[in-house]
Amino acid sequence: MATRLELSAELHNFLGSDNVYFQPPASVHMNYPAIRYSLDDIDLIRADNKNYNKPKSYLVTIIHKDPDNTLKDDILDVFEHISFERHYKADNLNHYVYKLYY
Repeated sequence: MATRLELSAELHNFLGSDNVYFQPPASVHMNYPAIRYSLDDIDLIRADNKNYNKPKSYLVTIIHKDPDNTLKDDILDVFEHISFERHYKADNLNHYVYKLYY
């Protein structure tokens, strides 16, 4: 099973910079474009009264100043188990939220 640190490395490679943040506190100054991600859920799959598998899902948010950036589409091609959740704008930044099983 892949670890969160492996996911972090893949997100760094995808973005091409160090602007990848795992559950950053409000005091952290983020540089853009950025990816912010956090653990969203752990699905327990049970068999024979035991936890057979524990796939984790993460909320991955691409934050970008440009509403026409290509990252929002490219991430769908890079990761297999990902789906688009929503878009919102805050502080003149575009936030694209995805659910990623990793």
